[in-house]
Amino acid sequence: MSDAPIDEVRLAAEIDRLKSEFPKTRELYREVCALLFFRFGITPTANRLYQLVRRGSMSTPTAVLSEFWAELREKSRVRIEHADLPQELQGAAGELVATLWQRATVAAQASLEALRVEVEQARQEAEAAVAAMQGDLARTETALEQRTTALLAAQVRIHELEQAQAAAAATRSALESEVARLQQESRERDGALAQARADFAAELDKLRAGAELAETRLQAAEKRALLEIERERTTHARLQRDVETATKRAVRAEESARAEIQSLQSQLGDLRHQAGMQEGRLETLRAAHAAQAQELDALRKKTRADGDTGDAAPTRRVQRRTSRSADAPAKPLRPARKTGTTGKRK
Repeated sequence: MSDAPIDEVRLAAEIDRLKSEFPKTRELYREVCALLFFRFGITPTANRLYQLVRRGSMSTPTAVLSEFWAELREKSRVRIEHADLPQELQGAAGELVATLWQRATVAAQASLEALRVEVEQARQEAEAAVAAMQGDLARTETALEQRTTALLAAQVRIHELEQAQAAAAATRSALESEVARLQQESRERDGALAQARADFAAELDKLRAGAELAETRLQAAEKRALLEIERERTTHARLQRDVETATKRAVRAEESARAEIQSLQSQLGDLRHQAGMQEGRLETLRAAHAAQAQELDALRKKTRADGDTGDAAPTRRVQRRTSRSADAPAKPLRPARKTGTTGKRK
């Protein structure tokens, strides 16, 4: 049992070698028969030959096997007939060959019957496979029709896509030009940005220096402000004291003012009397002013008539005297103020 797998492997290798050396089917089957019978000691059968070679139809290994046995029998008979053997051995050899031929024929017929059964089974399986393949073919034709329809639609779609691709190519060319222009603008902007950054850095340095100077000034201003605040606090305290003092003075002044108002009310009657007298004097001055105005008009007319410039001086003196007398207000009589009755007001 352990040698069987090794023999099978060797047999398969030898058959592969024979397949490459004998491309014709009948010659290959004849060589396989010789290989089995002479090298491996296996009686060849049609079924065994077909299983090993798998070429041609089932009738080919049967015919080749018959030819092999006929050739073998013929060669054996010649050797026996021409062999330098006794007559008894020649007869025994002939019987042995006949027995081998009968056994080979029986085995070949049995193998042929088994091969026929196998071929019939294979035929039925092939018919079933053909029916299945016909069904598959019908489904394939239906799918082919569907794919043909889809292919036509795809061709229409491809044509549309080609047109769209042409439009896209034109658009792409325009976009590439636009991209080139934008890249140029971007490079210009990058240059401007670099310059702006340099300017900004310089300006930032200036601003930092200015900020440091401003910080120094701010600290000095804070110090001055603190001093001013402290000064203002001192001034506020002083003013608060002054307010308190002024309040006290205002109270005293209010009391003094009340006393003075009472005194002024008593003097109001005298002032009214004096006002009446001043009104009389005003009427007198008005009458004198009217007379002087008439005199001035007469002098003006005389000056125009004479045309003498030397006489204009008396006229101007009269005019100045008249204007002083007319513009001088009447001085009211003021009552004498009593010392110590009023206080200073702020």
